[in-house]
Amino acid sequence: MLAEIGHFALVVALVVAAVQGVFPLAGAAQRSSALMAIARPAALLQFAFLALSFACLVALFLANDFTVAYVAGNSNSMLPWYYRVSAVWGGHEGSLLLWGLTLGGWSAAVALTGRTLPRTVVSRVLGVMGLVSVGFLSFTLFTSSPFARNLPFFPVDGNDLNPLLQDFGLIVHPPMLYMGYVGFSVAFAFAIAGLLEGRLDSAWARWSRPWTTVAWAFLTVGISLGSWWAYYELGWGGWWFWDPVENASLMPWLAGTALMHSLAVTEKRGVFRAWTVLLAILAFGLSLLGTFLVRSGVLTSVHAFASDPTRGMFVLGLLTVLVGGALAIFAWRAQSLKAEGSYALVSRETLLLGNNILLMVILAMVFLGTLFPLITEAFDAGRISVGPPYFNALFAPLAMALMALLAFGAHARWKGHPAASLLREQAAPAAVGAGAGIVLGALLLTADHLVAIAAVAIAGAVAGTHIVDLVRKVRSARAGVVAGFARLSRSYKGMWLAHMGIVVTAIGIALVSGAEHARNVRMAVGDSVELGDFRYQLTGLEAVKGPNYDGTRAHVAIYRGDRLIDTLHPEKRRYVVQRNVMTEAGIEAGPWRDHYVSLGEALGGDAWSLRVQQKPFMRWVWGGSLLMAFGGLWAILDRRYRLAGRTLKAGVAGEGRA
Repeated sequence: MLAEIGHFALVVALVVAAVQGVFPLAGAAQRSSALMAIARPAALLQFAFLALSFACLVALFLANDFTVAYVAGNSNSMLPWYYRVSAVWGGHEGSLLLWGLTLGGWSAAVALTGRTLPRTVVSRVLGVMGLVSVGFLSFTLFTSSPFARNLPFFPVDGNDLNPLLQDFGLIVHPPMLYMGYVGFSVAFAFAIAGLLEGRLDSAWARWSRPWTTVAWAFLTVGISLGSWWAYYELGWGGWWFWDPVENASLMPWLAGTALMHSLAVTEKRGVFRAWTVLLAILAFGLSLLGTFLVRSGVLTSVHAFASDPTRGMFVLGLLTVLVGGALAIFAWRAQSLKAEGSYALVSRETLLLGNNILLMVILAMVFLGTLFPLITEAFDAGRISVGPPYFNALFAPLAMALMALLAFGAHARWKGHPAASLLREQAAPAAVGAGAGIVLGALLLTADHLVAIAAVAIAGAVAGTHIVDLVRKVRSARAGVVAGFARLSRSYKGMWLAHMGIVVTAIGIALVSGAEHARNVRMAVGDSVELGDFRYQLTGLEAVKGPNYDGTRAHVAIYRGDRLIDTLHPEKRRYVVQRNVMTEAGIEAGPWRDHYVSLGEALGGDAWSLRVQQKPFMRWVWGGSLLMAFGGLWAILDRRYRLAGRTLKAGVAGEGRA
């Protein structure tokens, strides 16, 4: 009965989404208060029915109801309850329902918090989001229903969840990633609403900006969690492999980063409005493209869902309709997007424009490297492989150029800043920071890693200019260090933290890429191997048995001199149902380095192959990412965003009186 209730709730949610998508948009066009009044209750009702549908699917997994095909294909009675919950989104059908629930949640959030906006604006925003929901809920119901029954023949037990997904990472990574992906639908909806409304002014940008920043922060955390999950779960110590599905999440993040900066310029100066609209369309379009790549079957990836091409074509059609329709509206309203302000060659506007151009170049590089193999195969031009050498060779110099621009761009004045003055203010802190970076790089890296040393130096320059700028602003408050810092706007403090997060991540990436050490060794109990200043000794082996697996656990002691640092416990697991063999690495994590040991194959007797690795500053990669996300979330607490809706509403009312 739960499956039927869940399916019925999903059907009702689709009907409500259609109502939300049609009537408010018609009401805004006709200035009909009755039709526009439908928007908010429809958004809340749609979310309620989606939540009910999702709760029914969770209950089916917890009850081990194998009469439901999706449950039978992705769960098992021996699976721990918490993995049964995460298995809800561990496959294609359930992850689509999670996508729909997330989209409904964003719509409900707009409905609840947008009461200060003009009714026509919020009606158009919710209307666009309703139409997006219609597309995804139709996809779920007509091609990918998670509630289809196996009756009358159903298995006694389930096929089990993929062992790779039986991990805490599955619990937290997909929901965070979807919050970011789907969150860009709000920026997309505001862009379309602004075009239809004919209002793309500073107040509109001020209200759109927090939603974009929140989505970007969620996507940043989601990507970081995915990187962390791959690092410890796959057993080889990699944290980014330029996998096509990894790139599918990176591309909307790059577009979203450019969108945030473009919104800042539109809010402050009323320019870059065309940039802003196109970037909003691009960010959400790339989120849909990522969905197509994951679900179409065109990619071979550890992250991809095994889906037939028919489902992928549905997403491709939805992508074409939404992005194509948005671009058509943009072309229709293009004349209203002319810039109203001017700025000098050296100014914050110009430097932010350079920032966005570099981000778009990086995006184009990733896009081409990800899709070009698919294009050549589609046209029978042969199969080619584009891997890390291509991405690393192009990404590193572009990213360093972007950071070099950041060292000065964040501190330039609006409208114009004399070049001599900007250099005089920022050259010294940039030079000191770069010098510190060169010293750090030289201490930890060899002359063979000049690119990594240069990256650390540029990161140091960014840190130097930002630290000095913060000190200057605190001093100018003339109220003591603590009081002066407190008086700074939350927007500035959030920006400062996010930029310092980039510095931390860049240093982590450069050092772990250039200074990591690894050895593959054969070890029996009692054997040891030295790597750098540390000695690793295999002290024992034992058989282990989990709820749905058995395996072997090794005990590896880490010594520095005669002092025991830690004991790691890498495992080799054999899962009972799917008979897959998985490696669980043993990791001793620290702020300066990770010790990483993975257990390979048995070599006879009590000897095993082991891979021992040292990864310096590995935690800085993810710590910097979290700092970026925290900075973004802190920035949206700025007081002016809480007043943005009232400002826009007052502007509309003033126009009406005029």
